[in-house]
Amino acid sequence: MTATQPTAGPGVEASEQPGVAGATPGGPVAGRKPGGDARETLYFALRNPKVIIGLVVVLGFLLLGLIGPAFLRYAPMDYAGPPMAPPSADFPFGTTTFGQDVFAQFVAGLRSTFLVGLLGGGVAAVIGMTIGFVAGYRGGLIDELLNMLTNVVLVIPGFVVLIIINAYLGVRSVPMQALYIGIFSWPWVARAVRAQTLSLRTRDFIDLAKLSGVGVGTILRREVAPNMYSYLFMTFVLLFGGSILTAASLDFIGLGPTNAMSLGLMMNQAVQWSALHLGLWWWFVPPGLGITLIVGSLYIMNVGLDEVFNPKLREM
Repeated sequence: MTATQPTAGPGVEASEQPGVAGATPGGPVAGRKPGGDARETLYFALRNPKVIIGLVVVLGFLLLGLIGPAFLRYAPMDYAGPPMAPPSADFPFGTTTFGQDVFAQFVAGLRSTFLVGLLGGGVAAVIGMTIGFVAGYRGGLIDELLNMLTNVVLVIPGFVVLIIINAYLGVRSVPMQALYIGIFSWPWVARAVRAQTLSLRTRDFIDLAKLSGVGVGTILRREVAPNMYSYLFMTFVLLFGGSILTAASLDFIGLGPTNAMSLGLMMNQAVQWSALHLGLWWWFVPPGLGITLIVGSLYIMNVGLDEVFNPKLREM
């Protein structure tokens, strides 16, 4: 299961663009450093309804997951009240067939959801961006070898491999699940970053850095990466949402962490105990709606960021 990927920005040949098209972040601008137009970017971001709506929804769920447990009377697995009780003042999301508080499970599930998104997206971003930077800048044999590695991982059915790993390896924790997801989510990032780096390495300010004797790592860190910050940020947003969606799918089919509550696990338990047939809509609707709103808001925010970072798309 793969998130919609951003394509390479202006100045990149079509043959170097990733295979899946999505939002197109503004291309790198030669010699520009981060912070030079921070106020302008913030100004347009605050005027963009897509960014505001997406950010409000995501932050709202994040705050609920962080501070919500402090106001709960029951733990997620406690037998808190009468079985199959509908939503009420005592139980806002009702109870399960065992009398567990669905709202307490929902709040606990939000924490796991955001954690797997952050870790999984972070792992994929680090691997993909590192390979993309090195391949695009060095070229030659190194580029060919890294491209071959990227293409090999790209054609591997990642979700199927994740199912096999989770089923047979026996390690069922949120960090390990995020690590598995990240390892199989980076190829499109590497291809996209490589394409952007190829367009940047021929710029004059890169040649000046080479003549000054600066090392490759320093050039990538100080000259190449700062001109792609907006692109890299949008890429991470997509990886974040993709990791959440993949983790929810694994949890739903019963291959998620067994030591933590998650939104996908809530839906799995609701299906196992026939919540749909019993009419317990309050058991499976909140987690499904929560996942939809979080991932959908991230993608909406990504479209808004595309309009903010790309001057050609800004609505004046």
